[in-house]
Amino acid sequence: MMQSTISPSEKVNTELSDLGHAPTRRESSEEREDTPTTIFTNTTTGIGDDGNVLPVTHTYSKAPRREDGKIELCEDDCYKELGFCFPEWKKWSILTVIFIVQTSMNFNASIFANAISPMAEEFNVPVETARHGQMVFLIAYAFGCELWAPWSEELGRWSILQLSLFLVNVWQIPCALAQNPSTMLAGRFLGGLSSAGGSVTLGMVADMWEPNDQQFAVSYVVLSSVGGSVVAPIVGGFIQQYLHWRWVFWIQLIFGVFAQLLHYFACSETRSSVLLDRVAKGRRKAAKGQGDDANVYGPNEIKGSLRHRLSFKEIVEIWTRPFIMFVKEPIVLCLSLLSGFSDALIFTFLESYKPVFSQWNFGTIALGLAFIPLLVGYIIAYFSFMPFFRRDRRARQLKGADAVPPERRLYWLLYTAPLLTLGLFGFAWTSVGPPRVHWIAPLVFSALVGIANYAIYMATVDYMVAAYGPYASSATGGNGMARDFLAGIAALYATPFYTNLPAPYTLEYPTTILACLAFVLTLPIYVFYWKGAWFRERSKFALNIAASRMENEGRRTSNVSLARDVRKSQKESSSRQGSRRSSPVGQRTPAGSRRPSLL
Repeated sequence: MMQSTISPSEKVNTELSDLGHAPTRRESSEEREDTPTTIFTNTTTGIGDDGNVLPVTHTYSKAPRREDGKIELCEDDCYKELGFCFPEWKKWSILTVIFIVQTSMNFNASIFANAISPMAEEFNVPVETARHGQMVFLIAYAFGCELWAPWSEELGRWSILQLSLFLVNVWQIPCALAQNPSTMLAGRFLGGLSSAGGSVTLGMVADMWEPNDQQFAVSYVVLSSVGGSVVAPIVGGFIQQYLHWRWVFWIQLIFGVFAQLLHYFACSETRSSVLLDRVAKGRRKAAKGQGDDANVYGPNEIKGSLRHRLSFKEIVEIWTRPFIMFVKEPIVLCLSLLSGFSDALIFTFLESYKPVFSQWNFGTIALGLAFIPLLVGYIIAYFSFMPFFRRDRRARQLKGADAVPPERRLYWLLYTAPLLTLGLFGFAWTSVGPPRVHWIAPLVFSALVGIANYAIYMATVDYMVAAYGPYASSATGGNGMARDFLAGIAALYATPFYTNLPAPYTLEYPTTILACLAFVLTLPIYVFYWKGAWFRERSKFALNIAASRMENEGRRTSNVSLARDVRKSQKESSSRQGSRRSSPVGQRTPAGSRRPSLL
């Protein structure tokens, strides 16, 4: 019997079957894809730049003809109509709206701290009990990121974000009107669970930028994520000083409604599979029943309505996809835990602000303004990445993508990550208070902590967005889950941590402990940088996607078309014991495909 050759796309198919893309038996029987690839052309009319009617020819060079006569539209056939080819002004306009949306979500997570003390007093409960609302929101937010992410890949980014924003805004109302802690906890839990978070917004970057050009956009979204957490206490100080604590939630609602309306009117869909459906509908309408354009359908149209193409089992598999990737993919697991523990350290560290700066008689507003150095640190870190982005892009342009290994995206992190340890140590031993130390000293060291926090988040998500492309939402959902979940747990122990250690260094010892933990935490960064190939070899899904991209003329492959390929591979499963068909030369680039990634 002849030895079989397993193509990279077949490897990807096997991996995808474990991530919620296995088709139903009904779908397999309905779709016929065994017919050879054929070149189809169709000529319609369009309006030229001079206003004259011109013929427009659509060529379907890689689309398979089904038995029912339908032609499935592929990205190669309308690449210029997808998000990758949006004008730069449109891309950055969409991303700026997403910047505001992401800021509002993280604003909601942090500003609750300004309502804790007055709310506890009104409800006549301990401050520790009132603080549970912050913990519940963060933990629910962690799982919300994971639960919303895969649906944005299946149904589109715009509709998912609109639904998420609407629900988040709705749950602000019971919080603002709450008359007891139980109502507050319920509203905070549902609000956190309804927050789509950075997993969806970062997925939009993968929709509009190729991996080699995405870093500027990723860094912009990351700035909105960390920045929103810092803007909240700055604004919250003024709310706490001059308004009733319920205005903490009314301000969240006002900000959320503004962000939702801005997103509704200023953002368009970016997900390739959804855009392919729209292009196909437009071509059928223009064809008026004539030519091959009349038989063109998008990938989701081919599969039928949502009710028909998603069984209960598939819904469960879609929802569990990010969790499976978190467990099975070493890239996702290691980088998410690194980012998560970093965020937990910083969240714990921020609890020291009130006892530390009260030594200099900082009031409510001054305490909120003390977070400005953190924001300055985030902005410094944001701009510090730019020279490295330009250098790597220039190297790829001159020498090709292989000239820049994947781990190069972590290069600047090697130098910025130690600032976390340095900043925490410095903050710890400048917390001794007046007259020995001026209050500016701990603020300077807090800026170093901000630089490190941004750099860790930025480098890890940049690596994952490049590695997983169309699955960026599911991959980065693990990052968001780790950060928010561990930060939520920290809300339970952070305050006792800064009040129960022995005198006279009650404030210095806790931050010193955090600095020691930060030193241990940053060591894996260097291991990952130097041994990154080892992790990539064991992240089968990322590795196989990279192989499939190169096989498919160097472009990425999306989950929609790969699901279709899974069905094809399942048809061939009975013959895999003997011989397999090799991937055909000139195999079509499926829907959602993109140019080469660094992996």
